[in-house]
Amino acid sequence: MTDAPTRLEQAQALSPDVYLGEDWHRFDQKNILSTGWQIVGPSAHVAQSGDHIVREIGGKPVLIVRNAQGRLNGFYNVCRHRAGPVALCDGKGAKRLRCAYHGWIYDLDGQLKITPQMDRAENFDPAALSLPPIDVAEWSGMVFARAGSGPGFDEIRADLDRVAPPACLDGIVYHHTRAYEVDANWKTYVDNYLEGYHVPVVHAGLNALIEYDVYDIELTRWASVQSSPMTDPDLYGTGEARYVFLYPNTMLNILPGRVQTNRVVAISDRKCVVEFSYYYRPGEEAKADRDDAFSEEVQGEDRMICERVQKGLESGAYTPGRLSPSQESAVWHFQNLLRRTYATAENQD
Repeated sequence: MTDAPTRLEQAQALSPDVYLGEDWHRFDQKNILSTGWQIVGPSAHVAQSGDHIVREIGGKPVLIVRNAQGRLNGFYNVCRHRAGPVALCDGKGAKRLRCAYHGWIYDLDGQLKITPQMDRAENFDPAALSLPPIDVAEWSGMVFARAGSGPGFDEIRADLDRVAPPACLDGIVYHHTRAYEVDANWKTYVDNYLEGYHVPVVHAGLNALIEYDVYDIELTRWASVQSSPMTDPDLYGTGEARYVFLYPNTMLNILPGRVQTNRVVAISDRKCVVEFSYYYRPGEEAKADRDDAFSEEVQGEDRMICERVQKGLESGAYTPGRLSPSQESAVWHFQNLLRRTYATAENQD
């Protein structure tokens, strides 16, 4: 059982129980990560007819493909025959989708078209079968998807437009993606992202670029943003750093001349993968190698502290501590959204 949401001034961290165990992992996958809108890739990866991307959302295999009319379709990547994968990996220009198990073929709208050696099957109508759909949307050159029900994307878009104004993203072009494994629960990684409290202690290099003393935090219904002036004559230039979080597991680091997106994918109760994609304004991409090296430094520091925190949560010695009202309001916001979902499930038992 989890505690109830409280006012920020009275807030304490979540119980360590919710960061441990297969039961909580399965609950989060089904009720939080499957149903939440999240960035699954750049629109550039699905720009033309037949271009497709293959992902998992809350542990569910999904496929997103552009059809011949230019519409983006999303489906469970699960054949209607015996649950084989309709696509094994990202691809370009497919004319149709062919199951990698027994070769059943679907068009780009998910309609079953060809079923080899099924002519003797009685009462079998391929025209009545299609791939189960998921919700997809595009925003500022990025593809969002979810594999469950919840708030519509218009509600999410309104929050995004407030914390990440489109002008911040104008002209950015996708460059590359990296993935980082972290031996910690996905919520441990998100908690860490949502506060700058640890920056002066953990990230000496990053702390030298931002103005921690004027760090600002803004909350909306489904998102939060941490912002600070940023000065770095060498790599980033002068401007503002905006660290945007979209519940439950998407982040946008909006920095001078570039944007980095993160999606935190839960692998088990003690492991997550962070998909890190880089976008640049024209001319800034020449700094990608140095940008990568600095991100590697910061990610290494975050990985270290998250893995140590996870061990602390598992120690049996930890009871939930108080949160800093001035520095951890975004953590409080995230954890209260989790609390409400957990409470709803408990009330339904």
